[in-house]
Parts: sequence; C-alpha cells; structure tokens
Amino acid sequence: MRQVWVRLGGVLFYLGGAALRLKDYNKVESAANLSRGEVGRLGTAILFIVAVIIYTGMKYSHLEQSYMLIAAAVIGAYMAMNIGANDVANNVGPAVGSLAMSMTMAILIAAVFEAAGAILAGGEVVSTVKKGIIDPADIGNPDVFVWVMMGALLGAAIWLNLATWLGAPVSTTHSIVGGVMGAGIASSGWDIVNWDAMLLIASSWVISPVVGGLIAAFTLYMLKKSVFFKPDPIEAAKKVVPIMIGAMGFAFTSYIALKGIKHLVKISFPMALLLGLAAGVLIYLIAKPIIAKKAPYLTPDRDGVNRLFTIPLIFAAALLSFAHGANDVANAVGPLAGIVDILSASDGDAEGAVKVAIPLWVMGIGAIGISIGLALYGPKLIRTVGSEITELDRSRAFCIALAAAITVIVASQMGLPISSTHVALGGVFGVGFLREFLEKRLGQVVETVIQSHQGEADFEEVEQVLYAFRNAPPEDKKRILDELKKMGSQACITAAQRKELSKALKRQLVKRSSLLKIVSAWIITVPVSAGMAAIFYFALRGMMLP
Repeated sequence: MRQVWVRLGGVLFYLGGAALRLKDYNKVESAANLSRGEVGRLGTAILFIVAVIIYTGMKYSHLEQSYMLIAAAVIGAYMAMNIGANDVANNVGPAVGSLAMSMTMAILIAAVFEAAGAILAGGEVVSTVKKGIIDPADIGNPDVFVWVMMGALLGAAIWLNLATWLGAPVSTTHSIVGGVMGAGIASSGWDIVNWDAMLLIASSWVISPVVGGLIAAFTLYMLKKSVFFKPDPIEAAKKVVPIMIGAMGFAFTSYIALKGIKHLVKISFPMALLLGLAAGVLIYLIAKPIIAKKAPYLTPDRDGVNRLFTIPLIFAAALLSFAHGANDVANAVGPLAGIVDILSASDGDAEGAVKVAIPLWVMGIGAIGISIGLALYGPKLIRTVGSEITELDRSRAFCIALAAAITVIVASQMGLPISSTHVALGGVFGVGFLREFLEKRLGQVVETVIQSHQGEADFEEVEQVLYAFRNAPPEDKKRILDELKKMGSQACITAAQRKELSKALKRQLVKRSSLLKIVSAWIITVPVSAGMAAIFYFALRGMMLP
C-alpha cells in the first residue's frame, strides 16, 4: 500500500491504511477551537472574580469577618454574570433575530446601557428582601441574616447558570425571590414568608406572558391589516409607521420615567404619561418626513417596510437595557448590599437591613458583571429568544418591544408584580401564535374555494398554485386566492388530496419544544431556587457554627 504523509499545522499525518484522514483532522481542529473558546470565557470570568476578591479584601481588610464579605462579593459577582448571560437576552434578542443589528452590536449596546442604568439610575435605596418576601426583623440574629442572604444569592445564581446552560430564559426577579424565600424558611420556618406577596408573584407567571403576548399580537395584526395587506404597502407605511414609531416614543418615555429613573427622581403616573405624550408627538413629527423621503428608495414589499423599523429597534433595545439595568441589577445585588451593611455596621442590627444604601462598588460589581456575563455567555440565549422560538422580522420584533414597554406601564399603574422576561417572551410567543392563526384561517379559505370547484380536469395546475400559496408571504396570499377563484372548475381536488392539503397548511410557526422548555423553566424557577438556597443556608450554618 502506498504511504502518503502530509503536514498540517506543524503536525505530520499519515494518510494510508488506518491513517487519520483530512476530515478527521478537521473535526479535531474544530473541537480544539471550541475548547479554546470555552477556556477563554472561563478564564475571563475567573479574572473578574479574582479582581472582586482583591478589591473587597483590600477595602474591608480591617473587618473581623472580612472573609465573609469577600465570599458574599464573589457570589454577587457570580450572580451578576448570570443575569447578563440569561436575562439581558430578552432586551436584544428580537432585534438580533430580525437582523436589525448584529450580535456584536447588540452585546455592545446592551452592555453599555445595562451598566449605565445600574450605575446612574440604580437607586440609593432598595429593599434587600425583594417584594417583602420575608421580614428581617423576624430573623433577629445578624449572622443568620447574612447566611440567609448568601444562601439566597448562591441558590438564585446557580439556578440562572443552569437555566442558561439549558437555553431557557428565566426571570431574575423570580430567581432571587425563590432564593430569599427558601433560605428564610430554612432559617426561621414557614411563618416567616409573606404568602400574600408570594401569591401576587405567582399570579405574574400567567399575567406577564399573556398580557405581553396579547398586546404584541394585536399590534402586529393591526400592522398587517393597515400596511402589509394593502395593494401598495410602502404608501400605506408612510402613514402608519410614523404613528407606530410615535407610539413607541410615548411608551418608552413613560416606561423610563416610571421605571428607569424612579430612584433619581419621583415622577407621578400622570406626569409620566404627559412626558410620554410630548415625546411621542415630537418623534412622530420627526419620523414622518424622514420616512416620506426614504420611501421612494424602498422595494414595494414586506422587506421594504421592514427596513423602516431598523433604527427604532436599535433605540428600543438600548432603552429596554437601560431600564433593566436600573431595576433588576439593583434588585439582584440588594442582598449583597444587605450583607455589606450588616458586616460593616458597628451595631450589627439585622433590622437596619430592611432598606440600605447600595454602595457604588456594589453597583459596579453588578454593572460590570452583567456586561461580562452578556459578552461571554449571552449569545446562546439571544439566539434562543431571537430565532429559535419563531421566525422574527423587524416589524414583528418592533411589536414585541412596544408590547413590553406598554405592559410594564399598565402593570405599574395596576400594582401588578410582573417579570420583564415573561413579558418579552410572551410577546415572542404571541407573535408566533398569531402567525399560526392567520395561516390556519387562510388554509381553511383555500380548502373551501377548492372544494366548491370540483371537476375532472388535470390537478397539476391547481397543485402548482397551492404549492406557491403554501410558501408565499402573507401579502401574496390574497392574490393567489383570487387566482384560484378564477380557475373555476379546473380547480379540482379529491377528498384524500384535500386532507393532505389541510395537513400541509397547518404549519407550526412556534417551536413547541422551545415553548415547553421555557414554560417548564418558569414554573420551577421559584421552587428550585428556594430549594438550592435552603441547602446552601444549611451548609453555611454548619460551617460557621462552632
């Protein structure tokens, strides 16, 4: 047998007999590249943790229990990275999935605005016990309170890490709520939990996605009816799209006024709406001439209309990230702030931790940790939200972002505790199920048309039309239906063919496996976080007690 040797990448390979073939080398090289990428991400995360250890150790070296504070800071940093890897995907995922921005651009925008929201508007005072789940006064012992908060942070962080690995976007708020509840029960029993507050939070599991989905679906339906189903979509878009962009300006200005800067300045609900209305009118007046000027250069189809939503989607992703940073980041590092207050206070009173000022360095850990987690591990969840649940274009992504802002405004006024994660994903599912509904309804129309035109002619022509119908975008389906009606008696189809047609037209435009995985993760978030937090509390208690 002829022996053939080849040198690749400085390594000599034998290509004869039982030799390593070139394709095998490529597999090895691909696996090595993947491994190097994972090592690089892990190394970066470890460097951040080490920096947190060094800084905290130097700042609090004078404290008797400085080691506990360092451990708490490490857990807080780990929690922040997991928030970035999981929760931020909801803000930028639809924009990336619709190709309004690249993955790199999305990560940069989200990282900058998440950090800005956390540091600039994160708030001087937040409740360390999220939503009043437990009363710190019922714990009494400051050491026990520290163990409860550390167990809560660690349980929530590990659950977020596991959910990210599984590719399931979950709520950071619900994770930390579950952690605080579980560690609190482990330390003081079931009576310590405010079960009325827990009932409200549990209700948000249903309220958040349903309301977000309904608003997103309604917005998309109105857009389809007023623009995409018109004979000249671009001409219709010149009238409708500026109104929708103005509505986005109204929604996001009100959203930021109510939620994004509430710790900097208190703005009443009516004043927030007035500010939003002023911003919406101004943005409408700016957008209308810009769109009119751009319209002649757009193709008269869905792609042409979608191009009008690119810039609004980028702004929406930035504003959602800012508001998320101002709220969820502060809430996530709240337990760390409580630990800092207890361990650094001279009197060690646990009751003083009900409301504490969050130090700037703690907010910095939250902001930087989120940015690092997003950059290192965020792309997986961004792809899940943006493209793996249902196909998103820019108009659909715009409707999701608008629905998220409107839902939060309505819920804030009604006093409902909702999750921004559930709202955004509810919008994605709402858009997908609306597409399925419209497809099913149009399919029933086709069956009716063909069934009413029975004949003995060759089915080849109608079959071609039906195939085109199945693959046509929604704005072309009306034209195809008109063509079917004109075919008259030539449009013949047997009962068996009609059954096959019905099956072919009932396409599932929402990936059911993603739906099941995400909903399952939502349901178990609080109990799993609680169970983990309780285990970590008992472990800390066992290590710290003499």
